[in-house]
Amino acid sequence: MAKMRTEQKSNVKNSVGRLILFGVLLLLQIIWLMFLFYRLTAYSVWVSLAITVFTFIMVLYIFGRHTNAGIKMPWIIVIMAFPMLGVPMYMLMGRHNCTRKMRKRFEAVDQKLFPLLRKRPENIELLESANPYAANLARYLQNYANAPLYHDTEVTFYPDTIEALDAQLRELRKAKYYIMMEYHAIEDAKAFHQIFEVLKERAAAGVEVRLFYDDVGSIGFIDPGFISRMEEVGIKCRVFNPIAPIFNVFMNNRDHRKITVIDSKVGFIGGYNLADEYFHITEPLGFWKDTGIMLRGSAVDSLTVTFLEMWNAVRGSDIDDVNFTQYLSEFMEKIETERIDSKSELLEVLDDDAIEHWEKVKEASHKKTTAYVQPYADSPLDEERVGENVYLMMLKMAKKYCYFTTPYLVLTDEMSREMQLAAKRGVDVRIMTPGIPDKKIIYQMTRSYYAPLCKAGVRIYEYTPGFLHAKMCIVDGEFATVGTINLDYRSLYLHFENGCVLYYAKAIREIYDDFTKIMEKSAEVTKEYQNRSNSLRIKHCLLRILAPLS
Repeated sequence: MAKMRTEQKSNVKNSVGRLILFGVLLLLQIIWLMFLFYRLTAYSVWVSLAITVFTFIMVLYIFGRHTNAGIKMPWIIVIMAFPMLGVPMYMLMGRHNCTRKMRKRFEAVDQKLFPLLRKRPENIELLESANPYAANLARYLQNYANAPLYHDTEVTFYPDTIEALDAQLRELRKAKYYIMMEYHAIEDAKAFHQIFEVLKERAAAGVEVRLFYDDVGSIGFIDPGFISRMEEVGIKCRVFNPIAPIFNVFMNNRDHRKITVIDSKVGFIGGYNLADEYFHITEPLGFWKDTGIMLRGSAVDSLTVTFLEMWNAVRGSDIDDVNFTQYLSEFMEKIETERIDSKSELLEVLDDDAIEHWEKVKEASHKKTTAYVQPYADSPLDEERVGENVYLMMLKMAKKYCYFTTPYLVLTDEMSREMQLAAKRGVDVRIMTPGIPDKKIIYQMTRSYYAPLCKAGVRIYEYTPGFLHAKMCIVDGEFATVGTINLDYRSLYLHFENGCVLYYAKAIREIYDDFTKIMEKSAEVTKEYQNRSNSLRIKHCLLRILAPLS
């Protein structure tokens, strides 16, 4: 056992070494481009003038892009102040067309997938009779994020990831047809081993099992042989955007989604990855606080489509799906009905009353409604900032209060202004962030955004027991969203993300109770940041310039 553990550590070290190698090669590319620009500048006055004109045109191009000003301005400042450094960096990491090939693959898959999700205008009409503002949010998500509004799905909220993992394991063991799991980070350790044993058993029983993870998110947790070990036991495995030292990089865009789908009947989403620290097996940062939800009903179709989009668009050389409908709920229900109806020996022993009762139970289960549920996904490959827009619209809907939890607070100007405006009009706006940081510089960046919020009346809490990783928002006890989307530039503009809006669900009360418990265990820092020293102001200004580039 000791020897095996040593080998595992060695393999993971090799994976981290791959990341370090990429960083070194990327740095060499930047240095080479800087050197090239310098030599060209020194070679001729005309070349120097041409480079100056090129830099100016690049600045104009960046300024004219249809994106957030908070992202454009740091690039403009860096390029204007340090053109020899800024231009190569932007060419490698900031250009929009770095994602052109990936965008085309996604568009091709989306043209086949999105029409399979039936829009449900009747549900929006029902919601509009209860709250027109909520209906506007639902209409936006349905029309611009291909996210139907469902009214036949049960929601279970898990305030602790141990509860979520236990429920996930129970449901995975029940899988009959397929399992799909997509996570930013997978650690080949104790928590995942529990899941792996179930996946292996289900795969051996003929269940189709798929596992998908992000390369950068998992690179410190798994070794290069991980995919081979999965496929040896019948688990199909793919990796998103493997790191590679190439010129035209796509490295800034990562898969940050967390999804489990089982037979299109049950789905899990939330902020947690499949790593030991999320389930309190290890606690490097104190108590790791995270949350999740389970969906049971037709809303799971949206999670299925989100998974299939990424699985089939990740690489052009893969053999992809041809028939997507076989993974959706209507097809699954048809198979299940045919399977039951085919058991003639069972039907023969049932009298007419029993069969009639069974049909009524089946019909009632389809009509069972507990909430309005709207799973949605966000992509950096289009111009629609779905994750940010959901948060902005929830702030606009708030009448009494709007609470947030986020591990990182690196706000756009629009988000900051909307929070301040809500607080100024009398809404109780509160933000909960970690008390113990996982990345010290990001922690300082988070704190650099406190002051203007606090001055406007926003209340800020830092979770003292450990690291707060949950990504939630609740409004007036009527609406809430749970998912993967942090309040930072990476989540809102660069990552593939997903979440779920709940309207008038019973689980919202449980989410409110969880917010209350988080605040009870947090230290309010509002007053500390209402006034800052000049030195702290300068430090925060510098951090905020770097924030969109981090």
